[in-house]
Amino acid sequence: MNKLWSTFLAGAIGGLVTFGAAKFFEKPQIVVTSPAPVVRQTNYGGAPVPFDFTKAAEKSMSAVVHIKASESRQLAQQRQQERRSSDPFEYFFGRSFGYEQQPRSGTGSGVIYTSDGYIMTNNHVVAFADEFEVTLHDNREFKAHLVGRDESTDMAVIKIDAKNLPAIELGNSDDVKVGEWVLAVGNPFDLTSTVTAGIISAKGRDINIIKDGKAIESFIQTDAAVNPGNSGGALVDVDGRLIGINSAIATPTGVFAGYSFAIPVNLVKRIADDLIKYGEFRRAYLGVDIAPMDSYLANKLGVDYVQGVAVVRIYQDGSAAQSGLVVNDVITKINGKNVTAASELIEMVGRSKIGDSVALTVVREGKEKEIPVRLKPRINN
Repeated sequence: MNKLWSTFLAGAIGGLVTFGAAKFFEKPQIVVTSPAPVVRQTNYGGAPVPFDFTKAAEKSMSAVVHIKASESRQLAQQRQQERRSSDPFEYFFGRSFGYEQQPRSGTGSGVIYTSDGYIMTNNHVVAFADEFEVTLHDNREFKAHLVGRDESTDMAVIKIDAKNLPAIELGNSDDVKVGEWVLAVGNPFDLTSTVTAGIISAKGRDINIIKDGKAIESFIQTDAAVNPGNSGGALVDVDGRLIGINSAIATPTGVFAGYSFAIPVNLVKRIADDLIKYGEFRRAYLGVDIAPMDSYLANKLGVDYVQGVAVVRIYQDGSAAQSGLVVNDVITKINGKNVTAASELIEMVGRSKIGDSVALTVVREGKEKEIPVRLKPRINN
């Protein structure tokens, strides 16, 4: 009997091994399914946010242009002469030690601001050049001229002679929230009309990239891919409305490495309007040095900690000095809007016009008070 069971068990095991081997060597079967398309939407208490960005892309792409900026031979020669006068080696040896300096050129992006041809872009796209060519989304080409530029904000406006252009619709950068979907539209690596998607990663970023001493940096940070050539292009919301001008990337390599930065549209509009009207950005001047509050600074100043920015110096030619602001005041709001970083206060003042009055909420000796400040221009530039 034991021999019979042993034989049966051996046969069963052999069968299982044979079946397993057959399954192992059997060619896997690939099943292709074609489910019905599903439109996914997320609702966070407001309008549904689509994961299909085609309408936003179509709406904004026609308003984004390609800019080729070039240095004329005359400007290149002038630059070379200036270099020779300031560099003794260049003066004696000339032509960069045997190499003739050729006119410089570069490309970037721009956003159509008005239907009659005013185009917004970055200062660093056009600063070195005196000749500009603009290619529209429909491939029409135009010569352009510089209207004005501002180093402290990295903004510039150029103009082409055209009518009935598809000007972009402006959004409101104050309403933008961290986590919102956005699109970056531009011409990276000369690849025209390129769209990438991401979310708002942060607001009010000061990354110390503008080396002008009076810089306004309050960038919108996003993880939408932006690369060289995207500069001056559009950052738009899911409705295709402009919320920022793409300006910089954080990168150890020179190409996109995860984060990019855009100038908020509420500041952009203020600067562009001045550049068009005056040829320069006429900036209001508060006249203070400020520092973000933290526990260390509160202890150093001998004040209770409150979230805001501390006034550490007041300039006598500024607006603040004439309005009663004093050192160690902690500014917590401007026009009712919370101030949690220096960049936020600087942006809000930068968006105001000369002659405007702003209401600063400050904490002084533990008590909150509101101080109206009438903004004046900077006397010593």
